[in-house]
Amino acid sequence: MAWLQGAFIVLPVWKSNTSHREGHPVGSATVNIVLPLFAILLAGYFAGRSGLFGDSSSAVLNRFVFMVSLPALVFVSLSRVTVDQFFNWPFLGTLGGGMLATYLISMAVARVVFPGSLAQLGLHGLTAMYSSTGYIGLPLLLIAFGNDALVPGIIGAVITGAVFLPLAIILAEIGNPDQSHPVSLRPLVNVARNPIFIATAAGLLVSASGFGLPEPVAVFCDLLGGAFTPCALYSAGLFMVGCSVRGDGREIGWLVFMKLAVHPLITWWLAYRVFELDGILPAVAVIQAALPCGVPVFVLAQQYRTFVARSNAVVVISTALSVVTLSVLLALLVE
Repeated sequence: MAWLQGAFIVLPVWKSNTSHREGHPVGSATVNIVLPLFAILLAGYFAGRSGLFGDSSSAVLNRFVFMVSLPALVFVSLSRVTVDQFFNWPFLGTLGGGMLATYLISMAVARVVFPGSLAQLGLHGLTAMYSSTGYIGLPLLLIAFGNDALVPGIIGAVITGAVFLPLAIILAEIGNPDQSHPVSLRPLVNVARNPIFIATAAGLLVSASGFGLPEPVAVFCDLLGGAFTPCALYSAGLFMVGCSVRGDGREIGWLVFMKLAVHPLITWWLAYRVFELDGILPAVAVIQAALPCGVPVFVLAQQYRTFVARSNAVVVISTALSVVTLSVLLALLVE
C-alpha cells in the first residue's frame, strides 16, 4: 500500500491528462479516468461492509478529509493563483446559472406534482442540483485534466456550499413544520465557519498580499492536500454502506433525471452558447453539473428530519448511474 499512497501524494500536481493532452483514444476515458475513481469508492464500500475499520471509520475519515486534507489543498492551491483566476465571472455565471435554473425548475415542479412543506420543497430543489463537487468532482477533474482543473474544481465546491446550501437552510428554518422555536441563525453561522470557506478566504488573502507562503508551510499543506483524492473517494465508499433506497419512486426518479440529465444540459448551454467559455472550462463546468448528488444534502435532511429517505436514495442511485453518464460525458468532452 505504500506505493499507492506515494502515488497519490503527488496527484494534485500531476500535469498529465489521461486522454486530453496526450492524444489518447477518447474511448479510454472510462477505463483510465472513471473506473479507477469509482474503484477506490467501491473499495471503501466493501471495506465498510466487511467491518474492517469499525463502525466509526466513515465518520473519522470524513472528518479528516473535510477538516484537514481538503482545506489544506484549497489553501495552498489558491495562495498560488491570482485572485482574478478565482473570480472568473463567466465561469461563475455558468456554474451558478446552471445550479439556480435547476433549483428553480425542480422546486416549481415539486410544488405542483410533489407538494410538501417549504422545507421539503427547498430540500427537493437542493437534491436536484447539489453536485458532489468535493468528494467525487475534484478528484475526477484532477485525473481527467490535471492541475489546470484545480482552481475551477475548487470554485465548484465553494459555490455549491457557499450559496445554495445556505439557501436550503433558510427555507428549512422558515418552513420546517417541526419548528418549535424562532428561526435560528446558527446554521448559517456554521456555514460561515465551514473549513473550506475559511481556507478559501485565507488562500485568496495570501494570494492578494503577494508575499506567498513560506516553503515549510507550503510543503506541509501539499502533503496533507495530497491525501485528499484517495481519502475522499474511500470515505464516500464507507458512507454508502449505511445508505438505502427508499421513498416515492416517482419523485426519486425525477430528481435523478434532473441531477444527471437536466442540470448538465442547462450548464452545457450556458458554457458553450451563452458565456462561450475557453479551454477546459466549459468541459469542467458540464462535468461538475453532471456529478451525482452530494452527501451534504442527506446530512441536511437528517438535521431537519425531513426528506431523509428520498435524498438518501437519490445520493445512492445517482452515484451508481453516474459511472455510465460521466463516462459518456468524458468521452464527448475530453478530446
